[in-house]
Amino acid sequence: MANITYLNNPQLKTILNDWEGNPVINGKFIDPHKKFGSTFKKFLQWKLNKNEKAEAKRNDKWRLPVKLGNSFLKHEHNTIVWLGHASFFIQLNGKRLLIDPMFGRISGVVPRYSALPCSPDDFTGIDYVLISHAHRDHCDKSSLQKIFSLNTSATLLTSLNTGKLVKGWIGSLNFQEAGWYQQYNLPEDKLRITFLPTQHWSNRYMTDINKTLYGSFMIEADGLNIFFNGDSGYCSYPKQIGELFPNIDIAMIGIGAYHPPLMMKDVHTNPQEAVQIFHDLKAKTLIPMHYGTFDLADEPLGEPLQILQQLHSEGKINGALKTLIPGEELVL
Repeated sequence: MANITYLNNPQLKTILNDWEGNPVINGKFIDPHKKFGSTFKKFLQWKLNKNEKAEAKRNDKWRLPVKLGNSFLKHEHNTIVWLGHASFFIQLNGKRLLIDPMFGRISGVVPRYSALPCSPDDFTGIDYVLISHAHRDHCDKSSLQKIFSLNTSATLLTSLNTGKLVKGWIGSLNFQEAGWYQQYNLPEDKLRITFLPTQHWSNRYMTDINKTLYGSFMIEADGLNIFFNGDSGYCSYPKQIGELFPNIDIAMIGIGAYHPPLMMKDVHTNPQEAVQIFHDLKAKTLIPMHYGTFDLADEPLGEPLQILQQLHSEGKINGALKTLIPGEELVL
């Protein structure tokens, strides 16, 4: 039988009673509810099978509009701005946060279909950078190097082992690594951020699968509870998170990169599953993300939003839907 160890950051508070830490087998984090499967085998099946959405994808001319400009960086009120894909700028109680900043192409190669609303040089005065996991579309080396060159006193808040990875790119870096259900050490009167579970995986190469942890964030400040779901397949964690945090105002949840289910179902959500996560959380407002910026799966770029809007028009979303375009503010 494999030897299981449990890891957390002993310097951080754990909010879930009896949680020993994230289980690790042979140096790899595992999900206690669902063991990570063979992605390479699934990848081969995906690429060898015919894409049933290929014609629809060829005929899809939709592109995500963008509101260009940096005006959202020039005021002090509470706000959320989607920057495309899973990247957000958030200002709360005088603190500035960037989540999973991705300013260009993935690894400089994978094309970007929606522009960044403003120049990366505009992101100054950043207090915290949050990285949900080490995948290249969420943890971008060049974007992080740019951010920390402009914001040398900013602190990176991320998952176990991911901070060490990023520090290797940056050099001098303030960072905190958390396991699931752990709160970062921040000034209590300004901001509280908790790292929480997702059903996903993490790597940079084929040789480091799940050697870094993956997860989601709950951000609490100024009487607001904001949840960032990161990357996740549909699972039981959101219902548990909704019980731990019973008054979630806003939930940012991915709706894209879901087809074919063979490859994507365990790690991403389609629009219907994203709505179910929203309901499980019992959140008030849904902000969709993880669509329209990068072509990472077989569905057409415009399909996720079309389906979500149809669900909304049919009254199947129990709460508010706020579909931001990159660069658009949601003033809180």
